[in-house]
Amino acid sequence: MTDPDLAALVRRADPDRFLGALFAPPEARRWLFVLYGFNHELARAREVASQPPLALIRLHWWREVVEGAERAHPLAASLRAGLAGGIFSAAALTALIDAREAEAEPIPDRAAFLAYARGTAGGLARSAGTVLGVTDPDALAALEDLGTGYGIAGILRAAPALEAAGRDLLPQDGTDPATLRADAARLLRHRAPRQGLAAALPAVLARRDLRDLLARRDLRRPAGPAPRGLADRIAVVFAGLTGRC
Repeated sequence: MTDPDLAALVRRADPDRFLGALFAPPEARRWLFVLYGFNHELARAREVASQPPLALIRLHWWREVVEGAERAHPLAASLRAGLAGGIFSAAALTALIDAREAEAEPIPDRAAFLAYARGTAGGLARSAGTVLGVTDPDALAALEDLGTGYGIAGILRAAPALEAAGRDLLPQDGTDPATLRADAARLLRHRAPRQGLAAALPAVLARRDLRDLLARRDLRRPAGPAPRGLADRIAVVFAGLTGRC
């Protein structure tokens, strides 16, 4: 997959992470786009499947790619190249696939929801940190927490749209969304390690989203995912230029 194609895919499918990746060094940026493109394919598994078992089949298809199977998919060759070059960890990519399996069934409770957010968005942020050369365990843990907080905020923000599409990623035990918002806020208190800044910048948007949710009187009906505005992009650019996230 060519670099322009990768960039166009991520810009369309994951604009928040695309904007953050622009602050990565050029070579690392390319691999971030591969990683984020892979994540998009995993997220699509449940979106495009008419039945949960079909989503699991799609996830297994990508598991086989990570394990070395050759597949006629424009992203698969780039992913294999990253694995062969030591850019990606097969175990970490497999963990991202495993975490997506939770989407095939209703998420039962808050604990399962938090594990799902950590395994998907949190694991993705950690993997992005390794692409950027972060090796310190504490720094990687901070990136994982920031990614988890971003994932929770994103689910709350998208809940109405997901419900309209017949999907629900919120815990089914009646957990108040205000509690989940507080969970996300706690995780988003971390400051990003400088080297991993490009992986952490989506947290800037998550903090803004949480403030918008907090301003609503009824947190049981979180705000829908309005398009990102100029103020959002300026906030990310400012954090990226100053290194304060």
